[in-house]
Amino acid sequence: MRRCRRRLSLLLLPLLVLASPAPAGVALHVDGVEDPLKAAVIDRLELSQYAKREVTAAQATRLYQRVPEQVRAALQPYGYYDASVTGELRQVGADWQVDLHVTPGEPVKVAQVELQLDDAAGKIAPIRRAQRAIERLEGKTLNHETYEEARDAMSAQLTANGFLDARLVTHRVEVNRGERRAVVKLAWEAGPRYRYGQVHFEGSQFNEGFLDRYVPFRSGDYFSQDQLLALQQALNGADYFAVVNVLPDVDEAKHGVVDVTVQLAPAKRTIYTGGPFIGTDTGFGMRGGIERRWVNRRGHKWKNELVVAQRLKTLSTMYTIPLPGPNQRSYNVGANFRDADTDTSQSRTLELVGNETRQWHGWTRTLGVHALAGTFTVGKRGREPDNTPGIEHGRSTEVFAEASLTRKQADNPAFVRRGWSLTLAARSTAGSLLSDASFSQISADAKWIRAFGAKQRNRLILRGSAGITRTDDFAALPPQLRFFAGGDRSVRGYGYQSIGPRNSYDRVIGGRNLLVASTEVEHYFTRDWGMAAFVDAGNAYTGTDFRPKIGAGLGLRWRSPVGMIRLDFGTPIHDSDHHGIELHVVIGPDL
Repeated sequence: MRRCRRRLSLLLLPLLVLASPAPAGVALHVDGVEDPLKAAVIDRLELSQYAKREVTAAQATRLYQRVPEQVRAALQPYGYYDASVTGELRQVGADWQVDLHVTPGEPVKVAQVELQLDDAAGKIAPIRRAQRAIERLEGKTLNHETYEEARDAMSAQLTANGFLDARLVTHRVEVNRGERRAVVKLAWEAGPRYRYGQVHFEGSQFNEGFLDRYVPFRSGDYFSQDQLLALQQALNGADYFAVVNVLPDVDEAKHGVVDVTVQLAPAKRTIYTGGPFIGTDTGFGMRGGIERRWVNRRGHKWKNELVVAQRLKTLSTMYTIPLPGPNQRSYNVGANFRDADTDTSQSRTLELVGNETRQWHGWTRTLGVHALAGTFTVGKRGREPDNTPGIEHGRSTEVFAEASLTRKQADNPAFVRRGWSLTLAARSTAGSLLSDASFSQISADAKWIRAFGAKQRNRLILRGSAGITRTDDFAALPPQLRFFAGGDRSVRGYGYQSIGPRNSYDRVIGGRNLLVASTEVEHYFTRDWGMAAFVDAGNAYTGTDFRPKIGAGLGLRWRSPVGMIRLDFGTPIHDSDHHGIELHVVIGPDL
């Protein structure tokens, strides 16, 4: 009886409110359903448009009468075809109050999925995954948006994997409202699977055939949009071009073969860089560089950089010779003069390097030879005289081979929400007669980033470093080939390279081995500003005497126009020999 009275009020109330001519806004309250159903109802109701707009009594009445029809229309895409609504319209002061109670009813379920697809297309992994996504609709509540997304994903995968003539010939959802069941019927005619023809480069400044090294497919391979994207990314990464457009000539495709046109515009040939910088590991400094993006029509590159900072001075040059063929192979030759002065060591060295780099199974592989020579001191404590007891001096020449593998993935290089990086390296003198010490060394550095929480305003960052050295004369190794811990990218709360094994004078001289791990959580209050909390632990050590140092603290994050700026305040934990707060400043990308 009560339900009948409420339905009657839905019809009679409009007649009562006609007497009031004063314009006012509408306050709308909906219950009985939760998001996303509630949001869909509110979005569909015309009444919601008058929350901050004047409405007369006649308008409010007319809009209120349309409510049942609009509620049913809002819920049908979610599988609710028998929704009902009861409610009340009343004037409260100068405004109108609308209270609605929505009863969605029993939803329609997908009882059957009928999908037709050519067998040849169904055997391709991405298309097969899209097919399974459609088949998984069976037994679930009918949701038109989910259905359309799954249908469109299948069409997209067919096109992306070479079925350029694919047609969706049947796309129908048959709903039996009485039985609350639906049947999804989809059918595609895939047609022939296209293959690549020729790749034509337009606007290139290089010799014919040079850019073939960046093409990740061959003529005759099956067409794939992922490979075209890889080609575009490779050409952008080469840094030769300001414009890169990779366009498959679909309209001109014949006999199952599609050519690809790559439109290019050269970038600025010579780049000059420079300016001030600051880092707690290096101090305040100036950096300047000149890069020749291409020296000649064979794509050679030449890069030079000068860094002058309070605790670091470097002068480096690198010449790169791209090689023909796949995998983006290059020969690189260079030199680097380095004068470094940390809290525990000082070194002045010249390093010559020659190596080959290439893409290898998704990694960047480097194989090369290094020649390192110079003088060094270890065991320092700040600005002490060189003849202070406990400071060790050395002169060393090391010629060693090095192999490394590097890989990183990031959804957005400027601000990573999902990404990781990994670098593995091995060095060895391999019996070189030109070295003062025989050694072999393995190291690894990893970083992992994931965003989480509402609007992904939080990030979890995990970082780790490890290394191990075997040598017959550790004292002959310069600081660059020893392991230290502490600093911006190590254990915060301690100074740069201030942690490690000590000599008999209790002075840090570096270690044979390294193990460091870090956990950090960031929260962003706005798009550009956030804070961080972190805990770092690790040490450099010799043998099995691993005693981790722990640092913890808070930091400030700013996504500035010049890149991410990190300001961290760290302090040692449970360390009677170290106290206070250490400031760390880092400017640069996440990975």
